[in-house]
Amino acid sequence: MSTFDDIYEEILQYPTIVVHRHTSPDPDALGSQAGLARSLSEKFPEKRILCAGENDEGDLAWINRMDQVKADDYQGALVITTDTANTERISNKLYDRGDFLIKIDHHPDVDPYADMSYVDPNASSASQIIADFINKEDIPLTEEVAFPLYAGIVGDTGRFMYPATSAHTFEIVAQLTKTGIDISKIARNISDVSFAQAKLQASVMNYMKVDPSGAACAILTQDRLKKLGVNSEQTDCTVSTPGRIKDVIAWNVFVEKPDGTFRVHYRSKGPVINKLAAKHNGGGHDLASGANAKDMDEVKQIFAELVQVTKKYDKDHE
Repeated sequence: MSTFDDIYEEILQYPTIVVHRHTSPDPDALGSQAGLARSLSEKFPEKRILCAGENDEGDLAWINRMDQVKADDYQGALVITTDTANTERISNKLYDRGDFLIKIDHHPDVDPYADMSYVDPNASSASQIIADFINKEDIPLTEEVAFPLYAGIVGDTGRFMYPATSAHTFEIVAQLTKTGIDISKIARNISDVSFAQAKLQASVMNYMKVDPSGAACAILTQDRLKKLGVNSEQTDCTVSTPGRIKDVIAWNVFVEKPDGTFRVHYRSKGPVINKLAAKHNGGGHDLASGANAKDMDEVKQIFAELVQVTKKYDKDHE
């Protein structure tokens, strides 16, 4: 694995830097991308620093919006991906047109796709890694930089509930807070939902399927979404909903996209689920991962696999 100093030396060499994140972004994807891009713009005002993605920020556009990046922008450019474990999930497929590619991530390094990488699976978030990079290389930490990084850390730690949250995480959060960011505003932006989304959350409880093993699933079809007046990008508020049930220990939320395929969310209170996600063009952390399903048959297969893993976990922990 490369060091922060190695990455910094590469950054010095390029007049144009394009920062990518993963598709269907969460707060950490957008936060780490924006935090890095804004900090480099502060440090190197003479460089062009661009944020690339497929304009799929949805309700998270308050964290960061994408630049209009064209193929010509990659000529002689450095490309950096943040919070993206594998090439299939890189948002904007122009990423491989640059001169050099760097990967900065906190997921298990199952796809070492870059020319240089810094991967720390023990970090709470990619945003925490970017904050560490900023500190190590003496890059300015302004309020504008701290805002998305704090949002990313809060999002990926589940408001500091998940196991990867460490004493160092709180040290970084304290540093970000000192810049003057409005942490209450960030918390509200992450937690607030529209009335239509609130009705969607309630409807998940009504038609959620719960297996005796403790595995659960909810399928959000396009028909259901349209009836409630929400689109696929507004469904992230439902991902944690099944976990509020005491007897549910692992779950899937399947979101049908307009093309008939499904975005798959895996969450768990114990069973390791990232290996399941990897079987379906996805991946992530032990207890929180994402994947894709091409049709309803694959949806059924994914849930059947989750049931088996949950049964084994339940048996091992009797």
